[in-house]
Amino acid sequence: MKTSASDLLLTAISPAIWGSTYIVTTHFLPGFSPMTVAMLRALPAGLLLLAVVRQLPTGIWWLRGFALGALNISIFLSMLFVAAYRLPGGVAATVLSLQPLIVVFLASIFLGSPVRASSILAALVGIGGVALLVLTPNAALDGVGVLAGLAGAASMAFGTVLSRKWQPPVSPLTLTAWQLTAGGLLLVPVALAFEPPIPLPTGTNLLGLAWLGLIGAALTYVLWFRGVARLESSVVSFLLFLSPVTAVLLGWVFLDQTLSLPQIVGFGFVICSIWLGQRTTRSSA
Repeated sequence: MKTSASDLLLTAISPAIWGSTYIVTTHFLPGFSPMTVAMLRALPAGLLLLAVVRQLPTGIWWLRGFALGALNISIFLSMLFVAAYRLPGGVAATVLSLQPLIVVFLASIFLGSPVRASSILAALVGIGGVALLVLTPNAALDGVGVLAGLAGAASMAFGTVLSRKWQPPVSPLTLTAWQLTAGGLLLVPVALAFEPPIPLPTGTNLLGLAWLGLIGAALTYVLWFRGVARLESSVVSFLLFLSPVTAVLLGWVFLDQTLSLPQIVGFGFVICSIWLGQRTTRSSA
């Protein structure tokens, strides 16, 4: 499959914006619990898009819609926020950066894509780049946070590959509406049963939720699933390395954090990883 530069750039917008999740969660929503934030991010955005498209799933797509909603939204977002609240941003980003490597092997199992040494190398280079970008010598490890990060990475890797395999007969906007709504609904009983009550939101809280829901979910998932439908799974997954890049740049711009030499080298590693991932796919095509 030919990789279009415009498809690549549009899809890259999503992980670039997702890189703001950590700073928004910690600075705009400090009193909220992980499952609650995940539910409030997904469900309102899904219902809004569903009101726009006015189309419900039919037949097997009820089951597939909820399956993809669970993998790409419910499990991924809940595990993402558990990791974000329990781990330093660098550790969480490094654990989640394993997703492209997982996709390489899942694409082989479910899509028949060959496991190329260059793809594995590209994924490892990207993971190393992320580690240089975000890890600090005194980064603390939390067992639950690390497991949550691994579960989130595996969940979205499965969701990405299955979205590619099933190829829904609807637009990316409609598919996003189905998944966000299904994922948000699945999170409601979990949030009600296991999470503390939602605190009375402040203006800052509402601003953070609006960003995570309207921009970080509704817009970005439309672009993401559009890319999943048009690009190879491995190509799409390597773009996820842009998330920690954005997170570091936001910390540098808004939190007065410094950029060290290892971080600059990490930027180079990430760019090389993405380039190598695209080159490998084009050579194969």
